[in-house]
Amino acid sequence: MTSDTSGFENTDRRYVRLQIELIVEIADEKALQVAALEQVRADEFLEDEERAEAVAAIEIDPAGAIAHFVDPVAMLEGVPGVELAEATWESQPVDYDPENEDWDLYDAE
Repeated sequence: MTSDTSGFENTDRRYVRLQIELIVEIADEKALQVAALEQVRADEFLEDEERAEAVAAIEIDPAGAIAHFVDPVAMLEGVPGVELAEATWESQPVDYDPENEDWDLYDAE
């Protein structure tokens, strides 16, 4: 399948903010912590100081380890005509009750 891009040639760059919010359940905190520590220690792009900070943070709160598995670059791989301009992300504990119908994913705190 080919796509005809004639008529769509535009040299102006456009930027789009893509917001994604996920809530995950940590079923095995120790397994998550071990995997995150392995990943951080093997990351060849981390400076020593950044690595030490990441290891300390994971050891203090394994819930924060999830952020080490998020890869915005991988999410956009193969998307034609798109280049990642900037990315930030974080993980934080949240009071979530899947049984509570009043819980709102978009509640501002």
